[in-house]
Amino acid sequence: MSTTLHGGRIASIQNALRETGGLDGWLFYDFRGSDPLAYRVLLLDPERHVTRRWYYWIPARGEPVKLLHRIEPHVLDELPGHDQQYVSWEQQRALLSSLLKGRHRIAMQYSPLNAIPYVSRVDAGTIDLIRSFGIDVVTSADLVQRFEAVWTDEQLESHQYATTTLRRIVDDTFTHVRSSIVKERELTEYDLQQFILSRIHDAGMTTSSAPIAAVDAHSADPHYEPAELGSSPISRGSLLLIDLWAKRTEPGSVYGDITWTAYTENRVPAKQRLIFDLVRRGRDAALSFVRERVTLGRFPFGWEVDEVCRNVIREAGYGDFFVHRTGHSIGEEVHGNGANIDNLETQDSRRLMPRTCFSIEPGIYLPGEFGIRSELDVYVSDQEALVYGEPLQTEIVPIL
Repeated sequence: MSTTLHGGRIASIQNALRETGGLDGWLFYDFRGSDPLAYRVLLLDPERHVTRRWYYWIPARGEPVKLLHRIEPHVLDELPGHDQQYVSWEQQRALLSSLLKGRHRIAMQYSPLNAIPYVSRVDAGTIDLIRSFGIDVVTSADLVQRFEAVWTDEQLESHQYATTTLRRIVDDTFTHVRSSIVKERELTEYDLQQFILSRIHDAGMTTSSAPIAAVDAHSADPHYEPAELGSSPISRGSLLLIDLWAKRTEPGSVYGDITWTAYTENRVPAKQRLIFDLVRRGRDAALSFVRERVTLGRFPFGWEVDEVCRNVIREAGYGDFFVHRTGHSIGEEVHGNGANIDNLETQDSRRLMPRTCFSIEPGIYLPGEFGIRSELDVYVSDQEALVYGEPLQTEIVPIL
């Protein structure tokens, strides 16, 4: 990475700190890779060999400062700012206290009460140390989101490619299932998973893990993984759920992530249709809420969107069977570092930001019977919320 690139990133961070207001700066800290977010935000190589604690202080105004151990003085060479070096723990504390003297409120990778664990990367003892200097430590959650979750135009284009391609693979997959059943050719969940995976690779994409292919009771397990040996056959009269995620192989590409359900007969049973309709209504209520708010310029919190979706399912009497958050941030990792659509597993108090993306994927899971999940991805621009990879699923697909 060039010095110009890192200098530009630090300037952008300082602009963000000034726009946020009330913050004296952002303190980064790492010990042996304890904070991967620090490496991503600062554009550092996460594979570098680092064995001692380092700090990087970015003030809202002024020159950044590096606090490094004397035997590892070069670990932050790419970053602008002057160095201070320590050897002993006493010297480290004294230099850190001096560095932060006169500061009152700083951001770190910390989340009060661990409400957003994705951001809680700095250990409690280090937070105690900084607070012992009389400093108020606040969460960097929205700052991280700004530098980790906001997409470039090129990333948006890669997402459009991913979702459009995944949507085509869904159709190919259902055609493959139909053909196998009609021709009485054996097909298991694992076989179907491998078929989807091959189509992903054929499209020039990669994935962090293999897709989900689940039938009947297995579809009631949100994270079911079919095994090569012993996975269920896909035959007539089965509910089939597929969940697939992938991105282009080029550096910087971002994911698409969608879930569809089908039934291996020409008529879908009433109970499955009822459950799908509830899931779809929750999904669409959340999407409509986001679109309305974004159009008004009132970007909602992640937890608010979750509540809109969850209330639809809760009021229908199936709240106890919706056992995960409504959605997650999407970026270069399929589970990104922006706001999640969550008021169940966490209360995500981060606002959705322009030029970020997240999934909306409610599900109802009936143990021993079947599960239904419907997932789409929402990209939020400055004025609208967009969904790519249409048409969206409006009913369970009968594939015979």
